[in-house]
Amino acid sequence: MSNQLGALFSPYTLNKLTLNNRVVMAPMTREFSPNAIPGDDVASYYRRRAEGGTGLIITEGTTINDPVASMGESIPAFHGEQALAGWKNVVDQVHGAGGKIFPQLWHVGITRDPTKMNNPDLTNVSPSGLLAPGKKIAEPLTGKQIESLIASFSSAAADAQRLGFDGIEIHGAHGYLIDQFFWQGLNQRTDAFGGSMENRGRFAVEIIKAARAATGPDFPIVLRYSQWKQQDFAAKLADSPEQLEQFLLPLADAGLDGFHCSTRRYWEPEFDGSDLNLAGWTKKLTGKTSITVGSVGLSADFIGAIVMKESSEIRAIDDLLARLDNGEFDLVAVGRALLQDPQWTNKVREGQLDSMHSFDGDALATLS
Repeated sequence: MSNQLGALFSPYTLNKLTLNNRVVMAPMTREFSPNAIPGDDVASYYRRRAEGGTGLIITEGTTINDPVASMGESIPAFHGEQALAGWKNVVDQVHGAGGKIFPQLWHVGITRDPTKMNNPDLTNVSPSGLLAPGKKIAEPLTGKQIESLIASFSSAAADAQRLGFDGIEIHGAHGYLIDQFFWQGLNQRTDAFGGSMENRGRFAVEIIKAARAATGPDFPIVLRYSQWKQQDFAAKLADSPEQLEQFLLPLADAGLDGFHCSTRRYWEPEFDGSDLNLAGWTKKLTGKTSITVGSVGLSADFIGAIVMKESSEIRAIDDLLARLDNGEFDLVAVGRALLQDPQWTNKVREGQLDSMHSFDGDALATLS
C-alpha cells in the first residue's frame, strides 16, 4: 500500500453532514440481534469501528415495518419500541466515539425463506411474485400494498432522524425488494410500476420522495444499488452509459444526496471503452456523491471468500487511492477488511501495514 493517502483522509461534506475522512463501513448482515433487537454487543461492535477512525458507518440491513420484510429472526428490525431503543443505544455509542452513522433500511421481498421465520404462513411479497425469472411463487403486490410499503420506508426514515442518526441508506441492491422492481427479470408488471425503466424505478422514486418529505432537505439520503443480483451475478440493469443515465437520473431528482454503487470488485470497469467503475460512471452521470465498494483491501470478493471458501489476502489500494484523488468517486466503502479489524482505518492512516490481517471467515462468527 502507498503512504500517499491523498484524499482518503480529507474531510467530505454530504448534504450538511461533514465526515472526517472518506472511509465508509459497508453494511454487512450479521444476525446478532435476538428477537430482532440490537443489544449492547451490537452497539459496541459499531462503536469499535468509530473508535478505529472510520468516517461513516452504514449499519447492517435493518428491516422496515412489514411482517415479511426480514429473512432471519436475529436480523435487527427498525420498528417497535424495543428495537428502536436498541438503535438509539447504537447511535449514542458511535457518536460518543466521534463517529457518524446511517442505518440501512431494508426489505428482502421475495428472497425471504418462510421456514426460517416465526410467521411461515405469511406470503412473500414482490412486484410480480417471481423468485427468479420465470419462477413464480407468489402473487404480485397490489397497489395498496405498494403504498403501505412506501409509507413504512418513510416512517423508518423519520424514526432514524428522531433517534439521532446522521442520515439513511435505502437498500435497493442485490435482488432484494426495491431491486426486484428495478430488474426486468423479476418485474413483469403492466401498471405504473412496471414495463419501462422509468416505471420500474418508480417504487424507489416514491420511497425517496416520501423519505425526503419526512426528514426535510438537510438529512442525507443515500441509495445502494447494484447491477448484479443474488439470483444472477451476470444480471445488469443497464448495458451502456446511456441506459445507466436513464436509470439514475429520476432517482437523483427524487431527492437523493448520493449513490452507494455495489460491485464485487471495485477495480473492474463497468462498460467497455472506459476504465470507470460503476461508482465512477454514477458520479459522472448524476453529479451526486458516489460511494465505491467491492473487495477493498482484499484479493477475493465476498462470494469467493465466504461461499467458495477462497482465501482473501491483503491487496494494495494504491490504484484505489489514485482513482479517489482523480475524483472518480467520493467515498470508499470497506466491508470484510473492517469486519476483520475494527482498527483498519487507523492502521491505513498510520501506515501500520505489517499489523493488518487477511480476511478469515471465522470473523463472521462473532461481533469482534
